[in-house]
Amino acid sequence: MRVTFLGTGTSRGIPVIGCTCATCSSQHPFNHRLRASVLLKTANSAVVIDTSVDFRTQMLRHRVRELDAVVFTHHHVDHILGLDDVYPFNVRSGKPLPVYGRRETLEEVQTTFRYLFSEHRYPGVPQVELNVVSDVFQVGQLSIEPVEVAHGKLLINGYRIGNFAYITDVSGIPEASVRKLTGVEYLVLGGLRFRPHVSHFSISQAVEMARRIEPRHTFLVHMSHEVEHFDASRKLPAGVALAYDGLVLEV
Repeated sequence: MRVTFLGTGTSRGIPVIGCTCATCSSQHPFNHRLRASVLLKTANSAVVIDTSVDFRTQMLRHRVRELDAVVFTHHHVDHILGLDDVYPFNVRSGKPLPVYGRRETLEEVQTTFRYLFSEHRYPGVPQVELNVVSDVFQVGQLSIEPVEVAHGKLLINGYRIGNFAYITDVSGIPEASVRKLTGVEYLVLGGLRFRPHVSHFSISQAVEMARRIEPRHTFLVHMSHEVEHFDASRKLPAGVALAYDGLVLEV
């Protein structure tokens, strides 16, 4: 499976509008972060986890022509608002696009995008097929296992696919979910900033969780502009790295 990091930034993206900090002023592409999302691709399957606010830009940047499914971690707007831009995939495939997520996530999607589900749909809007997930499900060659985590007071999904796991907005991982992650080789984990936050792991908390899970490689995502790529990278232990937009893993 090939994993492409479509975006590694927090909800505001980097650079932040109007900000002149070192990260936002940086010209290095590693400090330019679209909103968090990944593309999972095999020989005959292509899945996006979260349709970020930047979904259209991400699809164009990586020349994605076919998509078999969208998988949502949760319903916060930076993770779902790109859903309207799946329409070209409907046109190309001639069928609705399967969308997977927790029941409460899909209920919020139906509220946010109510025009997609109305009795009299406007021509030219996307067609999606909602699928509630609570256990392992299959998309083409990909067997995808939900992993429940805490995001502040909200329970959301991370996902394990073989030896790879993707857990973005996270402030806690219950023991049962830690056990589900046993044996992963590649762990993607949210690490917002060095200071504590009520609903996200700090970078030190993410590093500590990685020590518990013991993957071969950990990649941090969903970083704020307080995290300058090169300065922060020097502070990370071996086996833990900041992901960046466009990073590709073969797992």
